[in-house]
Amino acid sequence: MDKNEKQIQNEIASHIGRLLREAFGKGPQSIFVNISRPFIVIYLRNFLSPTEKILLQQDQVNSVQHTRDLVMKSLIPEIKAYLLLLTNMNIREFYYDWGWDNHSGILVGMEPEMLDARQEEWYAGKEELHREIDRISQLIQKKPDKTDSYMINDRTLLIVRTGILISLGKEMLRLGFEESLKLAERNLEKNYLFNNNQFQNIIKSQILEVFVDWDFHLDKSVIVFILNPNQK
Repeated sequence: MDKNEKQIQNEIASHIGRLLREAFGKGPQSIFVNISRPFIVIYLRNFLSPTEKILLQQDQVNSVQHTRDLVMKSLIPEIKAYLLLLTNMNIREFYYDWGWDNHSGILVGMEPEMLDARQEEWYAGKEELHREIDRISQLIQKKPDKTDSYMINDRTLLIVRTGILISLGKEMLRLGFEESLKLAERNLEKNYLFNNNQFQNIIKSQILEVFVDWDFHLDKSVIVFILNPNQK
């Protein structure tokens, strides 16, 4: 990695850290930025405000999630504008999720129109992983119309699913129940994904964390596995 790329990553980490600190009163202890066009993946560690900590101790996960969703909606336009200025990446899609047990988080930006320019990548277990992701998706909604995955680096595996909503989900969106739909999806899918030992066997790497988010209006979903490549 040349100095320029490293410098850009550091500037992004610094900017994101400042935004989150101003919004929540406490920023992440560490931020790891990976740019692999058309994706940018930002991994946050030790990110929990004192108020959120108290709420989580009282099992108020949904309240904390709801508040963070509101704040992130206000921050995302600024993050997109900053990334366009600094990296010339036109981030059209933005996903995020939190790991409450580990006080961690993931932010994923995507330039969808640049996806076709990215060559198909191969890694050990890719086809089998896709089959297992499709199987889990089908248990909850339906098999995706399309499943793609990208090894961003040896610690970050990104999966993009397109076409997963069934008629019930579409009707819930139409009636204005997007937050309830996302809450139900998150609870179900993360449980299935995190408690599935098959993934570690397939990709021959320990999975430390699993993040998942949806853009229901685009009928797309992003899953991120944080890996420990040293532990097979």
